Amino acid sequence: MAQAAVLLDQDQLRCTICLELLKNPVTILCGHSYCMGCIKGCWDQDDHTGVYSCPQCRETFTPRPALRKNTMLAEVVEKVKKTGLQPAPPVHCDAGPGDVVCDFCTERKRKAIKSCLVCLASYCETHLLPHYESPPLKKHRLVNATGNLQERICSHHDKLLEIYCRNDQQFICYMCTIEDHRSHATVSVATARTERQKQLGATQSKFQQRIQEREKELQDLRQAVQSLKRSAQAAVEDSERIFTELIRSIERRRSEVKELIKDQEKAEVSQAEGLLERLEQEIAELRRRDAELEQLSHTEDHIHFLQSSKSLCVPPGPGDLPSITINPHFSFESVSKCVSELKERLEDVCKGKMSKISKAGRAVGIYGCFTETGESSEARATAAEVETCLLCMKPLQEKHRLICTHAFCAACLERSVGRLGLQCPVCLKALSVVGDQPEGEMTEKHLKDCFGKECVCIMYNIPSGIQTEAHPNPGKPFTGIQTEAWLPNKYDSYSMTYKVDLKVLKLLQTAFEQKLVFTVAATDGAADRVVFNGIPHAGNLYECSESGFVEKVTAALRFKGIE
Repeated sequence: MAQAAVLLDQDQLRCTICLELLKNPVTILCGHSYCMGCIKGCWDQDDHTGVYSCPQCRETFTPRPALRKNTMLAEVVEKVKKTGLQPAPPVHCDAGPGDVVCDFCTERKRKAIKSCLVCLASYCETHLLPHYESPPLKKHRLVNATGNLQERICSHHDKLLEIYCRNDQQFICYMCTIEDHRSHATVSVATARTERQKQLGATQSKFQQRIQEREKELQDLRQAVQSLKRSAQAAVEDSERIFTELIRSIERRRSEVKELIKDQEKAEVSQAEGLLERLEQEIAELRRRDAELEQLSHTEDHIHFLQSSKSLCVPPGPGDLPSITINPHFSFESVSKCVSELKERLEDVCKGKMSKISKAGRAVGIYGCFTETGESSEARATAAEVETCLLCMKPLQEKHRLICTHAFCAACLERSVGRLGLQCPVCLKALSVVGDQPEGEMTEKHLKDCFGKECVCIMYNIPSGIQTEAHPNPGKPFTGIQTEAWLPNKYDSYSMTYKVDLKVLKLLQTAFEQKLVFTVAATDGAADRVVFNGIPHAGNLYECSESGFVEKVTAALRFKGIE
């Protein structure tokens, strides 16, 4: 029976501080028992405050209670030791790297499983039991173990940060609301969390919608890639078939020319061989008669001579061949010349067609970026808001926006112009075309700076008006611009004076005439306002005198086809 009683009291024999059998057990005023050394050590740490509390129920005592050994409990512990019945150790684990440590474990630090926002302490499984058993502690708010409890304490008042100040957007304690934040709009942290949760919910909905849109775009892009591959394969097969037919056609024409030459050769040779045969026969007949005449001339019989000479003196009959004249231009060189001309014409046609084929091939793209000249204002606005280069897909460096609204890094665009020529690398629109600059005027004054050196002040005046179909928002008014820009002087070694680079001035005049200097902005920051269209301009003499300014202006003009 005594053994059973001991078994029933085993949970009371463990010190909740050291988690071992009680040593010199003492029972404090609230009824909880501890090792004499453990509770003394805890209270020694509270001497500076003068307030002492129970580690389990947090009941406070003032002054420090006297500690006396609980002899009855000590006897029970001794009986347990003698019988060899040890209380089962609680299920726990030691704290590892990165774990939150229990604030009440003294010898072996256990891993905390909960943190109390009222006590501002973290507890392992054993030391957490009072928060589940003691009625006052049950009201405390427990959260998963966290190691940043001190960050939840007000640095000015050492109170829990449980209020959110909307004015200063920071967490405060209730004492702060009385002092520094008295007139501020404040809510509880829970209310602020609820409001922010709603905002995050709306943001999350946008994210999910964006994800769906992007997933659809991803699917469409994958389908487009497959379609493009099929189209490319079909184009290759069609090209192979067409070129094969073209080669066969040329082969047929080659055979026809060869056959024509051979037929003409055969006909002419056959006719010539017939003439040769008849000529040989005629020559043989004439030689026969010549021999007979020679023989007759030596006969002494006058009667025979007269009789025979009559028949030999008969001229050749009408069937004999007339005189033959050889054509001196019987060569086939004219045919070779015609074939050579055909070759040259075919090469010219191929060059012209290959240029169109190359352009058509480069124009094929899976994703189109506003390639139509009649694009909508929304599309124009979207293009204007792009802040990444459409070639390198990185943030724009020395941004240059073309008249088609596509923007590129200066270096990327320069490489593209060197490779593709003066055309937009995205929509292939020619750069040397008229822009969408509203009507206005450009004038200049030739002045002298403070050093007496020549300089030019350019004055632009574009009045406000109504946007046309070429602008972002057709039918809406736009705000004009009146501004001036300066061109620097440079040293002329020939005249040994400083003069204005008139070449740059003429290029700017050409760009203005082609409506390329200004455009109507589509971005929110300057919507429906006339702004510079990617060509650098200096607002004063200091800016235009900076190193490389003229080179930047000429480069921007060259990108627009002005050079």
